[in-house]
Amino acid sequence: MNHFTIFFTKKLNVLFLPLVLGILFSSCKDKKATEEPTPVSVSIPTSEFDASIATRWTDLQLKLIKSTPGYAPPVAARTLAYTSLALYESVVYGMKNNQSLVGQIAGLTDLPKPDLAKDYSWGLAANSALSTLVIEMYATTNDANKAAIDSLRRNIESPLKRDVENQDIIDRSVAFGADIAKAIWEYSKSDGGNEGWNNNFPTDYKIPVGIGLWEPTNAQKTPLLPYWGKNRTFVVLNMTTNPTAPYTFSFKENSDMYKLAKEVYDINKALTTEQKAIANFWSDGANSITPPGHHFNIANIVLKKEKAKLDKAAEVYAKVGMAINDAFVTCWRTKYTYNLMRPQTYIRQAIDPSWSPLLVSPPFPEYSSGHSSGSGAAAEILTTIFGDNFAFTDNTHAGTYADRSFKSFYEYANEATLSRLYGGIHYRQANENGLKNGKEIAKNILKLKFTK
Repeated sequence: MNHFTIFFTKKLNVLFLPLVLGILFSSCKDKKATEEPTPVSVSIPTSEFDASIATRWTDLQLKLIKSTPGYAPPVAARTLAYTSLALYESVVYGMKNNQSLVGQIAGLTDLPKPDLAKDYSWGLAANSALSTLVIEMYATTNDANKAAIDSLRRNIESPLKRDVENQDIIDRSVAFGADIAKAIWEYSKSDGGNEGWNNNFPTDYKIPVGIGLWEPTNAQKTPLLPYWGKNRTFVVLNMTTNPTAPYTFSFKENSDMYKLAKEVYDINKALTTEQKAIANFWSDGANSITPPGHHFNIANIVLKKEKAKLDKAAEVYAKVGMAINDAFVTCWRTKYTYNLMRPQTYIRQAIDPSWSPLLVSPPFPEYSSGHSSGSGAAAEILTTIFGDNFAFTDNTHAGTYADRSFKSFYEYANEATLSRLYGGIHYRQANENGLKNGKEIAKNILKLKFTK
């Protein structure tokens, strides 16, 4: 659709809107007199804008996650969720079949609203919302990254401005996006994870001591984010959607716990080249985009493959972001409920004192697996949106590890889950139960009414 057609169509809408509303009012005269008509936006719909407005911001956020201090996996999941929520709320009034999530997600009771009798550029609103919130969420990043944030804002903004009729529309759109971002920023401060990047390893935490409980596996003695599981989830149901309990701890050779540890040991003693490749591809450890970032990059890959529009990207990111955040909150709640020791500790105490896993054991309790939980959550959302047999190639680690191709989202989630067993950092039950619970977390997100 060219700009002349869009402009002419909009003006026709404005000219005939009073007539149409009059007809609708007459046909609905039997309704209650107090019922208000549904607002009708006169703006160009969100679907007319390209998804690259959003995907470029995700690409930048993944770089910021790698290079901003304190961006551990749960912190990354949280930030990606809030920036995605801000994106969605900044453009939802340009999506005729969708509605705001105000009053649906926990603690979100109000947000700024646009004046739908006036014209907006939803592309400018989205760019403004993302740039405003990203600056807040990555406040501790380096100067080069801050310059990159400002540069991206201007690069996206410039062509969008050229397509707008007058300065009032530009100012109104940018202001609305910024107001949404500021409101989401204030909302985020009450969830329990505010500025979590500044306190990854709280010194006031007392590590439980006992047989079978987590012990440090390296120089980092305090575990990561021990209070994170108390954070507010986006969906209330996810505060009580937990994996089943792990096996009763035991060092006895006929126990289920011993068999789990022995499996990790045996597999790691005879890893194939392919198994090592899988473990390394999904390691997403220190100084990486993190597991949540990896899942988000897969969403990005899919949106680019589909040549999606901004409305699609906004809904996909919002659902994936909230699901992954809630999955990590739930996972961390589970970790510090059971405080189960890592395979490295178990195997050295009960099987082989000199054994070390392929991957470095992370500094926090074992059960359940964060990567598995996030994989299950992301795969459930993406499958619901794009279908059971959506084939794609994951090039997240291009230049470092070979790309990996999958026939479905569940296939990628299963491989990511199994990778933790190959890496020697999780028992099978932590992987499989984490994956299953992540899917349940996502199903609760999907109960939200995104559409009218």
